[in-house]
Amino acid sequence: MSARIYQRPKNAMQSGKALLDQWILEFVPAEAKKPDPLMGWAGSGDTQQQVTLKFPTVDEAKAYADRYGIETEVHATPPRRLKIQAYADNFR
Repeated sequence: MSARIYQRPKNAMQSGKALLDQWILEFVPAEAKKPDPLMGWAGSGDTQQQVTLKFPTVDEAKAYADRYGIETEVHATPPRRLKIQAYADNFR
């Protein structure tokens, strides 16, 4: 059983920064999804894909994974680069 730990990304459609400090632990899919023969919906027998755990720090997420023997891969958050410009720059 393996999982990935990452920090929630900022939504590009909104300017708010709520919940960006949370770290999320998601399990890696153990099997591929396949279409249901009757309805055609995609699904699998792996129920770990439905589990999402939220932690305030990356250290707490790592400690949880170590306590339960879960292999983890931490994805660091890339630094945000702001392009600061004045409104008048739109007309140059």
